[in-house]
Amino acid sequence: MVLKNLCERIFAPKCSSKSSTDTVDNNQVPACSKAESSDSKFPKASLWSSFFTSGYSVCETYSESPASEKKVVNSTNSGWAASVRKVITVGSMRRFQERVLGPSKTEVSSSDGDVWLLGVCHKISQHESTGNVDTSNYFAALEEDFFSKILITYRKGFNAISDSKYTSDVNWGCMLRSGQMLVAQALLFHKLGRSWRKSVDKPQDKEYIDILQLFGDSEAYAFSIHNLLEAGKGYGLAVGSWVGPYAMCRTLEVLARNQRERNDLEEQPLPMAIYVVSGDEDGERGGAPVVCIEDASRRCSEFSRGLAAWTPLLLLVPLVLGLDKINPRYVPLLQSTFKFPQSLGILGGKPGASTYIIGVQNEKAFYLDPHDVHPVVNINMDNQEADTSSYHSNIIRLMPLDSIDPSLAIGFYCRDKDDFDNFCSRASELVEESNGAPLFTVAQSRSLPMQVSSSNDASVANSGFQEDDALGLDLVNDSETNEDDWQLL
Repeated sequence: MVLKNLCERIFAPKCSSKSSTDTVDNNQVPACSKAESSDSKFPKASLWSSFFTSGYSVCETYSESPASEKKVVNSTNSGWAASVRKVITVGSMRRFQERVLGPSKTEVSSSDGDVWLLGVCHKISQHESTGNVDTSNYFAALEEDFFSKILITYRKGFNAISDSKYTSDVNWGCMLRSGQMLVAQALLFHKLGRSWRKSVDKPQDKEYIDILQLFGDSEAYAFSIHNLLEAGKGYGLAVGSWVGPYAMCRTLEVLARNQRERNDLEEQPLPMAIYVVSGDEDGERGGAPVVCIEDASRRCSEFSRGLAAWTPLLLLVPLVLGLDKINPRYVPLLQSTFKFPQSLGILGGKPGASTYIIGVQNEKAFYLDPHDVHPVVNINMDNQEADTSSYHSNIIRLMPLDSIDPSLAIGFYCRDKDDFDNFCSRASELVEESNGAPLFTVAQSRSLPMQVSSSNDASVANSGFQEDDALGLDLVNDSETNEDDWQLL
């Protein structure tokens, strides 16, 4: 009763003015716990969520009050406010982003099939055929994999960017953070392999710490938001402004090249060539982008300064797969890319709210969300005892794959020439499954240009495959493509 009266005195004036949509996501719980919960628990959770949301709103509202009023509030409620802040896992920024992204779900059901995370299959549905009803081991392995992926979020309190006054990227830096996550994951695969999992004990792997320190928030760190913005000026990147997937890919390419020119070959922060695959006219209308084997080889040669015929390769494929929403015909193809051993996921999300999509389960997408706000943390490469908890999620987030923005970019990491050849083989098979509307195609060279024309026919027709006898790779000419299906970059 005392708690009830206290809550009424503190929260009642504010609760009456709050929108009914201003609620906390009740489903943000670990996958294993969620799988074992029942629907009967949700009403209680909703009541507590409303209670805590109101409390957090009081703290935020009073923080904007005049100084004299702040003093009174802080003197009476500072202890209570601190307690509420510890309990609340999502604040006003999270609630705002949930309105944009839609409510994130954390239900991972074995009945929905297996989960693919960046080329690794988690067979959480196999217990159905074996009669095993205990799913805890399957979900535990899935969680360990998901939580080991590097999460990079909004930061506050870093040195001002260039000559601006910005010391935080809140509200505008989500695509930059998503791009950082993709590069960080490529580095993890390169240095530690796809089977690496973050240890719960310290010290951490030195290679892991070395990777994290590349993404600190100042000009001193190779892939900082400061350096990304400087490198991307030619593609419209500016402090305080949102950026799209295509510009993000090109920015990473420019920054990697700048780093390569400043460092010795053995000291490259990104020890791999980078190849941004786009359609004809560098992203203008022209059908599906072409992964050109000769172009990939040339990127590797340039990266090694002519010392090697092939090097590790980061492939980025920016796409636009529809107008206002993604064309449904592309959804199965996007799902299939996560089965590639070379998969690095997707830079995508909702308009104005980028995420890093790292997995699928049927038509659900698993993603890392950069929209939480954390104080700046600059990792010292010599400190293997560093607290890296803010670089990992403890919540599995899901959203419908067909709900993502049609403007996106797919990433792949190829360790060597054999790995690249395997990627090309899988990509060619995916072309054959596309019914004339591939995400991208593969060709030996650009000697045979793609021919695309507009047609009143709403269907997409494949005019045939041009087979290269030497490598058995296909070049697809997408003729009679409807304008709505063009992949505009």
